[in-house]
Amino acid sequence: MDIQIGKRTIGPNHPTYFIADVAANHDGDLERAKLLIRLAKEAGADAAKFQNFRAPKIVSDYGFRHLGGQVSHQASWKKSVVEVYSAASIPFEWTPVLKEECEKVDMEFFSAPYDFEAIDMLDQYVLMYKAGSGEIDWIEALERMAAKGKPFFVATGASTIGEVQRAVHAILAINPQLVLMQCNTNYTASPNNYDHLHINVLKTYATMFPGVILGLSDHTHALAPVLGAVTLGARVIERHFTDSNEREGPDHKFAMNPANWAKMVEETRLLERALGLPDKFIADNERETAVIQRRCLRAARDIKFGEVFTREMIDVLRPATPGAISPAEINAVIGTHALTDLPMGKELRWIDLG
Repeated sequence: MDIQIGKRTIGPNHPTYFIADVAANHDGDLERAKLLIRLAKEAGADAAKFQNFRAPKIVSDYGFRHLGGQVSHQASWKKSVVEVYSAASIPFEWTPVLKEECEKVDMEFFSAPYDFEAIDMLDQYVLMYKAGSGEIDWIEALERMAAKGKPFFVATGASTIGEVQRAVHAILAINPQLVLMQCNTNYTASPNNYDHLHINVLKTYATMFPGVILGLSDHTHALAPVLGAVTLGARVIERHFTDSNEREGPDHKFAMNPANWAKMVEETRLLERALGLPDKFIADNERETAVIQRRCLRAARDIKFGEVFTREMIDVLRPATPGAISPAEINAVIGTHALTDLPMGKELRWIDLG
């Protein structure tokens, strides 16, 4: 099925929809958040996405302090997990300002909420919802977002196919407007992460959940994963966005900057043109080539009226003059007789044979 978001239709036969996830890259500065919206629009993004969470509603200070140390991408953080989340959170009061900024540049604003209050707060401001990968087994939150009746983007990083299936079934029972996104939730910017993207999972999703729109939520920099995902049927691409990968902060290192974001969009648009239609036919721009590179049947020597054709009297040569007999029909020509004199090299036509 297709889904409608503002002026854009998202579906298998429509252009890829690009989401710039600003996430924590606003660095606690509203004006900087607005700047990133404008830069994302200039780079070709269709939507700017934020994340609405309050540290006490998403992380347990006790839980992280008793893990025995910060791991994965959090290992490089200079502050505690709670401190980083507190600094990265955005006040609810920013929401109408960010939405207005998006409207000024003609792009969609939306956000991933991480608690019930945020889910309900966003309802009046967004045309769609996003659930991050970490919410895949929090079914009551997924159902609450789905119940808003708006397009729903769900990332599936760090989950099993059984967990994805449970989430999808719960959502589709409420809301058919689902975009299911393959994702790998490693945020270290390591080049080894390409070995773990598994975008072929999109084939599995297409088989298991026909009619669901596919997407890729990615945390790498190269173009290849995006182009591969689009080739496999993804029509939504989400990547983090920043103005500089050199800035300090939890999301800057693996984010796309304006230059490589613009290149990603440009190459994807070329890919969409190149993918074309599933039907095989002679394309408009190769019709002349079909004449000069293909062959037709021709007289191998001067042939007189009444002569009976043998294989030795027939050449198969370029060009394939329009109206001439195709080489595929050579056996049907053998045994017929010439209804007119044919000079050597003349193309054979059914009107000249009897």
